[in-house]
Formats: sequence, structure tokens, C-alpha cells
Amino acid sequence: MSTDNSPMGEHFELTASIGGRIQRAVVTEIAASLRELDVDGVALVQDYPADAQPPWCAGWVLVPWPNRVAGGTWSDDGVPQQLDITEPDNGNALHGLLTHTPYGVSARTADSITLDAGISPQAGYPFELSTSVRYQLVEDGLLVTHRLENTGHRSAPVALGAHPFLRLGSVPTDELTLYINAATHIEVDERLNPSGITTDVAGTTNDFRTGQLVGSADLDDAWSDVHREDDGSSVHYLEAPDGSQVQMFMDASFGYVQAFTTTDFATDGGMVTAVAVEPMTAPADAFNSGEGLRWLEPGEAWEPSWGIRYVTTRE
Repeated sequence: MSTDNSPMGEHFELTASIGGRIQRAVVTEIAASLRELDVDGVALVQDYPADAQPPWCAGWVLVPWPNRVAGGTWSDDGVPQQLDITEPDNGNALHGLLTHTPYGVSARTADSITLDAGISPQAGYPFELSTSVRYQLVEDGLLVTHRLENTGHRSAPVALGAHPFLRLGSVPTDELTLYINAATHIEVDERLNPSGITTDVAGTTNDFRTGQLVGSADLDDAWSDVHREDDGSSVHYLEAPDGSQVQMFMDASFGYVQAFTTTDFATDGGMVTAVAVEPMTAPADAFNSGEGLRWLEPGEAWEPSWGIRYVTTRE
């Protein structure tokens, strides 16, 4: 694809025809971000102008931590660490270390691509990792598989997330109903870091298990205690008035989900309402709390996966 004016580097188009359906996705070189996804011509992620940065972190891979590290500070075995402050308004380190990094292509077919990027020891994160993300078109959408390997000589803390903005074709996002299948809401302070308090969502406005209209929501919120299927996976989704759904599914590695809404997501057609439904293996500030944080030993690898699927009323 032509990407001469894109700040996201090369755009990689994936296409497939599986199970009588037509699948298509576009992934970018910078941040290995998911830029477009559609099944049978129905757009499942919110697009944005080709010559623009992704609005609100759209489609980014968030590694080696999702969300925030409070003040960018944490302690590694008693040694203070200071990450760059990448969310200056709140004074936090936001969304990991690879959001502006060019990824290399290590494998590619018509319907899949694997993109690689390394993390070298640096201020605030004195560890070495190799990372990859594989995007694979499937019958009802997309499967995303990450691989993190500790290529250093000491154990390394890791967590992972992604930042897809979901949509359902031409249905205005305000008219979609959001379902978050999780029982506990994570309360935050004025800088959007966990306050240490969690609440049962039952009977509160934070209960999205039976759905709430996106147009009435104002969210930058996280939940834990996700409802698990028998295989440990969980599903969160948007539903249109006709009953069709765009689902974000995540495997057992992901115990947390974030939802973010905005009314000023820039598209070629102007500003629209958009909602991100973000899989996370750990909540915000996991480097300090330790919650959900995974420590990889030297040579150890980890492969969490999630995806997006389109479910029609006929299924």
C-alpha cells in the first residue's frame, strides 16, 4: 500500500477468503498497530486519516506494560527506576516502550504477518527483550498472538496490552451497546493511577455485564475479575441494535480490560465518538503493585493472544 505521507511507516495489507467470507486488515510498521479490519466489508475497528498519527493510541501494541506507571517511577530489587514521562498531563509513563518504534517483518503471507522489535536496557527498564506480534486473519476476524522472550541475563518484568478502537460498520458508535464481562471495577486517583481500592460492580454505574449504551458513557476505566469461559478466555463486545456484535476475545493470560471513550476521534469524515476495548495482562501501575506482572527468566518466552471477531444475527 502507498504510505508516502504516513507517519506510521509502511502499511501492510492482509486479505483472505475463508469460510465463504471476505477478510481484510491493515497493520502499520510503526508500533505494529492495527489500522483497519473488516469482514465482508463491515469495518470492525475505527479508521483514521492515512497521513495522521493514530488518534488516542489507536491500535497500538503496549509492551512491556500497558496503561500507566505512576510518575514513571518504580523499584527494581530496591534500586529506584525512572522511566520517561510520556503522559505529561498526568506525569506518568504511558503504554510501554515501543509505541513509536519501527517493527521489522519476520514472516508474511497473504493473510498473516509477523512483526518484530527488540527492547534494549535503558533508563527505567534495565532489561533486554525480543518481542513479536503475529496478525492472522481468520473466518470471523483476526487472531493476534504476541511473543515476548527474555534475551538478557536476569529476570525481567513484563506485561502486555493492546489499544483497538472497535466499531460495527456504519452504525454510529453512540448507538452501540458496550458489554464488559467483569465483576470488579478498579478505582483510580486524579492522575488515573489505581488508588488501591476496588469495588464490586453490582448495582453501580460501572456494571457493564448487561450492557450500557456507548453514547451515555464517559470512560477511561479498568476492570478485573473477568468472566472466564471453560478454556480461561473472556469476551467483551459491542452490540448493534440489530443484534450483530464485534467481540474482543482474550486468552487466559489477560485478566484485565480497559474501556476508553472519546467524542473527538479524528477520521476522514470529521470527529466521531469512538470506544477502545483494551485487553491487558496487568492493570495500570503493575510495576509498583506487582498485580498481574509476569517475570520472565533468561531464555523464557511467553505467548499471550487475543483477537477481534464479527458475529452476525444469523450466527
